[in-house]
Amino acid sequence: MALKVVSSFPGGNACAVKISSDGDTPEVRFSADPCGGTEALWFYLRIEESQPDPAKHQKIRLIWEHVETVTGMTDAPACVPVSMGPGPTWSRLKQGEETRTADGRRHLSWTLPHPAPFTEVAFCFPYGLAEWKNLEERTRDYWQVAPIGVSQSGHPILRAANTLGTSGSNHPGVVILARQHAGETPASWVLDGLMRYWSQARRGGYVIWVVPFVDPDGVQWGHDGRGGFPLDMDRAWRHPAGRHETRVLRLDIQRWRQRCRPVLALDLRATGAAERDGVYAIVGEASSPTAAEETKWSNTFKTELTPAFAAADFKRTETDPGRHDPAGSFAAVMRDEFNVPALRLHIPYGYCGQDVLTQKTYRDIGQRIGQALHRRNG
Repeated sequence: MALKVVSSFPGGNACAVKISSDGDTPEVRFSADPCGGTEALWFYLRIEESQPDPAKHQKIRLIWEHVETVTGMTDAPACVPVSMGPGPTWSRLKQGEETRTADGRRHLSWTLPHPAPFTEVAFCFPYGLAEWKNLEERTRDYWQVAPIGVSQSGHPILRAANTLGTSGSNHPGVVILARQHAGETPASWVLDGLMRYWSQARRGGYVIWVVPFVDPDGVQWGHDGRGGFPLDMDRAWRHPAGRHETRVLRLDIQRWRQRCRPVLALDLRATGAAERDGVYAIVGEASSPTAAEETKWSNTFKTELTPAFAAADFKRTETDPGRHDPAGSFAAVMRDEFNVPALRLHIPYGYCGQDVLTQKTYRDIGQRIGQALHRRNG
C-alpha cells in the first residue's frame, strides 16, 4: 500500500494530512485549510494509491477533523460531500458519521472504496475554469466573454454579456455575480443552468452582464473566501474599493448602467454549510427606496422555485439576525449608491429539505431563475 493525498491542483484544499495504514481499514485524516482567512469550509483533495493490495485493503476511512471551526456547521450537520473515481462522474457521499474526542473536538468521517488509482473528494461539486470553458464553448453563439481586468494576483476577471447594449438604452438590465466567496460552488452550478437557459431561449430586450468568478484567485487556489485576507470580498465595494477586484467590477457596473435601464443586481451565493431549508433571498430594509422592487423580485423567484427548491421563509431581510448585507457589500452599494434593486440568492450545499442536490438539480434551479427573469420583464 502507498496512499498519498494531493491538493496541489486548481481548486484543491486540504491541510494537516495524516495517513495511518494500521489495521484492515487505512485512515486518511485532514482539515480544511482557511488559507489565511477567518473561515474554513471548502475542501477538495485527491487520494492516490500506487500499490493497491485488494487482498488486504478494500476500503479506507476519510476523517475531516476540526469541523467545529467550520462555517455554519451545526451540532447535527447535514453534510454530504461529493466523490469521483477515475471516471468523469461525481456522486454524493452518504451523511458523515460524527465522532467527538475526549475533550469535545468534532470530526466527520466516511467510508470510501480503496482508491485505485485515485479518488477525489470535495465539499461540494467543484466548478472552476474547466467547467466554465465547457459552458463558454456550448453557449458562445449567445454569450460574449471578455476580460475586464485582473485580480490582485493577476488572474483575468471575466464578464459574459448577451449584448453590450448602447448608450442611453431603455432596455432592462440585469447584472449577476457569482463566487464572491470562492468556495461557494453551488452558485456556479446555478449560474451555469441559468446561462444555458438564456442561450437556448434567446429572448431579446435584455442587457445581461454576468461575472462568473468575482474571486478568480480564490477559485484557482482552493480558498473558501469568507472572511478572506485582506478583506472579505463582500465588504470591499464602497468607494474607494477595498480590493482590486471590486475596483474593476465597479467600473464595469458603471459601464453597464450607462447601456441599459438597470432593474436588478443579483448576487448568487451559498448557504451555511449545513443549511437545508432550500433556496432563499435576502433583500434590503423596508425603508430602502428599492424595497418594493426587491419584494416583487423575491416573490417572482419564489413562485418559480416553489415547491421543489424554495425555502418556506423565502424572503429574508437585513433585520434578521446574521442575514444582513454588511456596509460595503455589493448589494448595499447597488441599493444605496446606484439605486438598483439588489438581492442575494442563497443556495444550499447539500439538501433542499430531504432532497439531495445534484449538478442537474442545481442547473434546474438556474433555469427557473432565468424563467423568473423572463416572466417578470417579458
